[in-house]
Amino acid sequence: MDMDEIAADALLEKRIKGLVNASPSLSGRYPALGPSKLLTAGIPIVDMVGPEIMETEDGTWVEMTGNQVRTSQKIFLGRRLNRQELAKQLKLAEKNLNRQLEQFALNTLDYALREMKLIFAPLVLPPLKTPIKGKHVLIVVRGRDYKEDLQAIIPYIKEAKPALIGVDGGADALIEEGFRPDLILGDMDSISDRALQWGREIIVHAYPNGKAPGEERVKKLDLPYHKLPAPGTSEDAAMLLAFESGAELIVALGTHTNLIDFLNKGREGMASTFLVRLKVGTVLVDAKGVNKLYRQKLKGTYVAKLIAAALLPITVITVIHPHFYQLMRLLWMRMRLALGF
Repeated sequence: MDMDEIAADALLEKRIKGLVNASPSLSGRYPALGPSKLLTAGIPIVDMVGPEIMETEDGTWVEMTGNQVRTSQKIFLGRRLNRQELAKQLKLAEKNLNRQLEQFALNTLDYALREMKLIFAPLVLPPLKTPIKGKHVLIVVRGRDYKEDLQAIIPYIKEAKPALIGVDGGADALIEEGFRPDLILGDMDSISDRALQWGREIIVHAYPNGKAPGEERVKKLDLPYHKLPAPGTSEDAAMLLAFESGAELIVALGTHTNLIDFLNKGREGMASTFLVRLKVGTVLVDAKGVNKLYRQKLKGTYVAKLIAAALLPITVITVIHPHFYQLMRLLWMRMRLALGF
């Protein structure tokens, strides 16, 4: 699978020194932007070294030289991904994009017809302690710019106090900003143990047949949980849960809504997402990309007005009260001595 920006960001947060990939980091099928982020950060990439590299034990010293990856047992040959090769693959990806878009649209329409009854049928809701009916609900998904978007709406969270749903790794983002998730919902594949133990309630997303890949992990941690059989992705299930529970407003950020988003996840269509948004659209506000809408800058005039407003009462008191006047003179003299003028 091609490397997306989210994977690249996660690797950069871990302060990696280099990347060895068994598969292509960029295949030219579509413009994945993860490799570009790593190269910009000065991280060398050697990919296409083959699946045998995955047998290397943790803690093994690895040396990257050109297109070679050397361990104590073997030398692997791959592709050294540089700027020239990256530009070539991105150009190929742009050419392939229309074909990918056409196939993606056909797959979406085909599966939408098949999944329509499942999506539109009422969910069997688990007995939750978290109140949702008549409230705002914020759903945080681990998607592009999700951390920046979350930081941008912190004033909204503090004012509206919505029920907080973290979808897998979205729960970690909430905790990083100082918020405790009311609900954690997902396959439990990209969430930390710390977040699972800190969330108020856990809902394991299951397939409509009841099979739930994330159930085993929660059991190993000996945590109480609910199981929610629902079609589509975990973020689809979160929206359906909030909607069916009577949420007044659903605010979603980090969600996957376009061709690149879904190809990054290895999905060839977005039928369930399309149908879910049709169903919940009357109460849905998509906050994806909200951090780019308005970035407030502190202007000099604002600072000047603030200082003037603060100085006005001090000046009045200084004129009226002689003792305060002497105190201000003393402070001024000390400031002059400290600043050397």
